[in-house]
Amino acid sequence: MMYWFFDKTQANSNADSLLNNDMDRRKFVTHTTLAAAGILASGNLSAFAIKNDEMLMNQNQKYRPLSTSGLGGVAAGNGFHENPDKDVNEALAAAWNSGVRYYDTSPWYGLGLSERRFGHFLRNQKREEFTLSTKVGRVLTGDKDFELKDGLWKGKLNFKYHYDYSAAGIRRSIEDSLQRLGLPYLDIVYIHDISPDNGDMKENWVKYFDEALKGAMPELTKMRKEGIIKAWGMGVNTIEPAVKAIEQADPDIILSATQYSLIKHEDALNKLFPVCEKSGVSVVVGAALNAGFLAGVDRYDYSGKFPEGVKEKLAKLTAIAKKHNTDLRTAALQFSAAPKFVSAVIPGAWNAGQATANAESFSAVIPAAFWDDLKSQKLIAANAPTPVKK
Repeated sequence: MMYWFFDKTQANSNADSLLNNDMDRRKFVTHTTLAAAGILASGNLSAFAIKNDEMLMNQNQKYRPLSTSGLGGVAAGNGFHENPDKDVNEALAAAWNSGVRYYDTSPWYGLGLSERRFGHFLRNQKREEFTLSTKVGRVLTGDKDFELKDGLWKGKLNFKYHYDYSAAGIRRSIEDSLQRLGLPYLDIVYIHDISPDNGDMKENWVKYFDEALKGAMPELTKMRKEGIIKAWGMGVNTIEPAVKAIEQADPDIILSATQYSLIKHEDALNKLFPVCEKSGVSVVVGAALNAGFLAGVDRYDYSGKFPEGVKEKLAKLTAIAKKHNTDLRTAALQFSAAPKFVSAVIPGAWNAGQATANAESFSAVIPAAFWDDLKSQKLIAANAPTPVKK
């Protein structure tokens, strides 16, 4: 898979104008493509990376982030452990200096802390030069004594939350996020965590989905038409809610976490991606490293439990990586970015070294024999796309 590097500032300026004038979204896509192609022809190149086979030439293609390499905001919310402001800011700076132009956060991450930290850094960058996404569904209110027992977020929180997927709740959530970020607008908004793995919802997730179907989804579509946001989608850790949203509404993009990695990918490959192909919706891959598991951290995803067989599979993957002198973390990130339906991968980082290493992984060369070995030993699906650097 080839990666082109080009300056999308001109293309985005034109796109913003088209959106604000309520031009048909298909014309918006076409116009953006032509602008980008013109920039490539002129030789005005910079550090914005997209896949050459995904340059919005498909008229069915919807909004995509500026760069395939992104940065997720869990660590900035003190996910798993407390991280000093200085380290998080250095991680953001390192990502930016490495060409990362997609940043994803959420009110849920540290109950506002991640958004505040992201905004503190990003407010000093040119707004048209990066893609920013956040999420809706949880509304925060001040509470100096609030604690999450055995929760993901560490340190003092100062806020509590309640769920609200109504139209009014979504408007308030977006307004609150913009205040925390200190930025004038959002590019992507994800409806967050309406999923059976959400411990607050479990089997009742469908009730929340129905609320969002009547409230959040039409409101976000309206805000997209108004030009307040450029795109919306679902941000979930399971397949069914994402497919359900694509079938019943008009999302642009899906943030699918924990579903497409070297460890686990068959359901996304066979159930989610075909629906995305039909609709023009792209996928942002979250937790491509299974929350650090594929980078050597002794944890798996967000639940604290190791599913049966994952440690044995990791050992086999590690042995093959060693055989081919390949960094497994790098291979995991490239694997998650390989499908044409994937528009970005957003690993987290809480220090500069991690952020730089993750960004550099997307341009590293991995021998084809490595992928051949994984398929021959049935460690990845036979129909799983693998990176091809030309």
